[in-house]
Amino acid sequence: MKGTLYIVSTPIGNLEDITLRALRVLSEVDLIAAEDARHSLKLLNHHGIRKPMISYRREKEDARAEDVIKRLDAGQSVALISDAGTPGISDPGSVLIKKAIDEDIPIVAVPGPTALVAALSLSGLRTDRFTFLGFLPARSTERRKALETIRFDEKTIVFYEAPHRIAASLQDMADILGERRAAVVKELTKIHEQVIRGVLPSVAEAVRNSTIAGEYVVVVEGWSRTEETTTETAVSELRALMKKGLSRKEAAQRIAQIYGLPKRDLYRKSLGPD
Repeated sequence: MKGTLYIVSTPIGNLEDITLRALRVLSEVDLIAAEDARHSLKLLNHHGIRKPMISYRREKEDARAEDVIKRLDAGQSVALISDAGTPGISDPGSVLIKKAIDEDIPIVAVPGPTALVAALSLSGLRTDRFTFLGFLPARSTERRKALETIRFDEKTIVFYEAPHRIAASLQDMADILGERRAAVVKELTKIHEQVIRGVLPSVAEAVRNSTIAGEYVVVVEGWSRTEETTTETAVSELRALMKKGLSRKEAAQRIAQIYGLPKRDLYRKSLGPD
């Protein structure tokens, strides 16, 4: 009989943020597969849990996943944990989970802390519909292209960002997404937790002037049709797409869908002087 793979969420900062069920599962499994065993020992020692462990850092994930699958096939139960939060959510774990699914190994989720949901609840922005994009590209050119693709997304947008890129990323967001409300959440559930709220340009400036350290979650208001609904603005966007290589017909079709305006009228108006 095959063992069970448990996907166990662990605290994102405060070690008390763990469920009773998670503690029971970690105490009962045969093996704990941790993103970084040395890091996770702090949590396990805090709760008096001693179990065999194996590390599966991202660069070792494929090889380690095969090892864990063999143990599961042999009937052992395994708890999969990341350094913080939920495995597979912008953390290693998805490779092992997919392999377990392919091998028909039973999988059980033991839910708990996730930084994106905690930040969203603190943001003060809409929470009924949102888009989670994880980490944006490291290079500014690629990051700005990625932001352009979600510029007209009406849902609240959630990002993760590293401390050495947070200032540059926020500036790119301010340039591309404009005067939207945003919240930057730093060091969630830890002693120095901080939430900076405001419009993107002011939030970007506040972060630049603060002590930059720790992990960041950025929550940004979605696009609102009341921001840019005039035909003039739509035509301007159409011409911008043409400068990027789209034909007038393709650009008119894309902008018409975004603004809900007649494609023929946009095409005709774009023929006029800039």
